[in-house]
Amino acid sequence: MATDDKASGNPASQEAARDFIRDIVKADLDAGRVKQVVTRFPPEPNGYLHIGHAKAICLNFGIAEEFGGYCNLRFDDTNPAKEEQEYIDAIERDVRWLGFDWGENLYHASDYFERLYGWAEDLIRAGKAYVDDQSQDDMRVSRGTLTEGGKNSPFRDRGVDENLDLFRRMKAGEFPNGARVLRAKIDMSSGNINLRDPVLYRILNAPHPRTGTAWKIYPSYDFAHGQSDAIEGVTHSICTLEFEDHRPLYDWFIANLEVPSKPHQYEMARLNITYTVLSKRVLTTLVRDGHVTGWDDPRMPTLAGLRRRGVPPEAIRDFIKRIGVAKANSIVDAGQFEFSVREVLNKTALRRMAVLRPLKVVIENYPEAQMEELDAVNHPEDSAAGSRKIKFSRELFIEQEDFMETPEKKFFRMSPGREVRLRYAYFITCREVVKNATGEVIELRCTYDPATKGGNAPDGRKVKATIHWVSAAHSIAAEVRLYNPLFAKPDPSGGEGFTADLNPNSIEVLSGARLEPVLVDAKIEQPVQFERQGYFCLDRDSKPKTPVFSRTIGLRDTWAKDQAKEKTAG
Repeated sequence: MATDDKASGNPASQEAARDFIRDIVKADLDAGRVKQVVTRFPPEPNGYLHIGHAKAICLNFGIAEEFGGYCNLRFDDTNPAKEEQEYIDAIERDVRWLGFDWGENLYHASDYFERLYGWAEDLIRAGKAYVDDQSQDDMRVSRGTLTEGGKNSPFRDRGVDENLDLFRRMKAGEFPNGARVLRAKIDMSSGNINLRDPVLYRILNAPHPRTGTAWKIYPSYDFAHGQSDAIEGVTHSICTLEFEDHRPLYDWFIANLEVPSKPHQYEMARLNITYTVLSKRVLTTLVRDGHVTGWDDPRMPTLAGLRRRGVPPEAIRDFIKRIGVAKANSIVDAGQFEFSVREVLNKTALRRMAVLRPLKVVIENYPEAQMEELDAVNHPEDSAAGSRKIKFSRELFIEQEDFMETPEKKFFRMSPGREVRLRYAYFITCREVVKNATGEVIELRCTYDPATKGGNAPDGRKVKATIHWVSAAHSIAAEVRLYNPLFAKPDPSGGEGFTADLNPNSIEVLSGARLEPVLVDAKIEQPVQFERQGYFCLDRDSKPKTPVFSRTIGLRDTWAKDQAKEKTAG
């Protein structure tokens, strides 16, 4: 259940909406087919959760809260070769961060290993399961194709006693990995390839995060999934569309076993976003091969990566609510996600000034020893956020891009002889441009008008640009990381060649940024808006005297515009 009530911003209640899944749940309750709604979120702990999982989390926990039920968190931990405690811990942490709590309803498929094993023996006794000695390659060939039926295994007609003996010896660890499997005896000619004698158990001599070395065989995902739902009394088993063809198999197991309840599976469209790959296999490869720094790299679509980048959980929940729940797969524009992020951060992030690519400014008519403090608002739309003092002195830093020696027609910022406003401070005018031996502009010599303190001229004259700045003597040095999409194409490949679509400019590191000194007290993951730059947050790589800030998102979607320009130019 969610962590707080609706009045205080219950995340599950905020997900309340109308969609075909909720309509089904409501109809079941109204007709008395269901007394209490029970849903579940069943991740396999073989990687970190990504934003696609967030859709399932919000839906399952949201429905349970909305209809007065509860949602289980269940780890489908049936493959110890790929599962680690790190992933289990990360999943629990991410679900809580997203705003949901399962309370006492934490389960694992491994809780049911004995029961599942007993059901497998029941199928053998009923002549509905057999031990197969074929190799994986032979089994794959004999299963047929999507257009041609399969062929019966030469071991399909083994007797019950022999199958039981072999299965128990598999359990005892007598055979090596891959030597034998237990298969259901259904229909090798079925048009649904999932019903062509699917594997129920395989030999896997690998330690399990929870059961250690107690088991030498492990149930398949398909065999464990539906029965786990039945054990837990799940009323609405919600999956993504790729499991639609598996539903007849789940129903076959439920119909042929003495299960305590009969859950029904419903399928919804999975989440697909432009410039993003949500394949766990691809994400694992990105981490393993060093294309990113880890599962929580801010370029990753994992919840851990989004959190480190400074994306608030409220924005993810808002995005999920906006895109809704559909029956057909589609691709969501990344701009929709960014809209939700900006909407939340605009309301919550305090404003600060930061110069990412500094250009020195010397105000020649400002006294050398003088320093004054100016008032700056913390949030223009929230008076309760108060104000802060910023230090102004003779030497400042402005952005390099805020100066152009020979200005273009629509460039209204600083150029020789032009007057501009410094945010919260004075009007200044550039009088001289200082260059180094290579002709690079390294300093601007300016004058200021003391009568314009606060940013307005007594005589009413206007300027066309207001630029941000920091005091050279009082600002702090920082590293700033600017992130762009990890993939350069809006429809990146999720196959073997996905690395060809990686964006070589997905990160830009600026080592010489200067920030106003109040940012020395910034907290990790606490959002802040660098005025005119975007939203940022302090990264965990920070050290006491060398803070590192990551850009969560720009104030506008400049990436898409730049890509469109490049495409047009090409």
